Amino acid sequence: MKTMQILKLALVVLFLVSGIVGCASTPPPSEEGTISQADMSQQADVKPAADAGQDTMKSETVPTHMDLAGMGNIYFDFDQFTLSAKARKTLADNAKYLKANSGTQVVVEGHCDERGSDEYNLALGESRALAAKNYLVSLGVSAKQLSVISYGEEKPAAMGSNEEAWAKNRRAEFKAVK
Repeated sequence: MKTMQILKLALVVLFLVSGIVGCASTPPPSEEGTISQADMSQQADVKPAADAGQDTMKSETVPTHMDLAGMGNIYFDFDQFTLSAKARKTLADNAKYLKANSGTQVVVEGHCDERGSDEYNLALGESRALAAKNYLVSLGVSAKQLSVISYGEEKPAAMGSNEEAWAKNRRAEFKAVK
């Protein structure tokens, strides 16, 4: 219990200290219909990548992933891992697919844009992937179907150093495990 409190405090400090750098933003969604980071951290057992155990797959042990035709990506605002109303709608559709295909194993990949340190973006990418995973589980998807990994800024969806490219790179993708 005390270890969990220390871990949560360390993550809060990390985000506060690093708050001025990180992934970029699209115009923020309305406050109505979003889950706050505080709410999400209470729902999620957010662990640093180095100590994530089963919840995070290390890049050196990641099996080959393939795109899932039945699932959509979700996108995040600058320096955030909160789920917008649009992201929750996409996740609800993804949950229907996963419940109908209960044998499908999925890796939720967390991504960031090029801004921020490598360490910060890896932590933020993991928080994004965990937020998506935890929301799917709250909708009835088996946690055994889902694992997470953070690629930080290492696998951009769009090249460029502008808002359009950054917005495409702040995402969580859903890949089937081969």
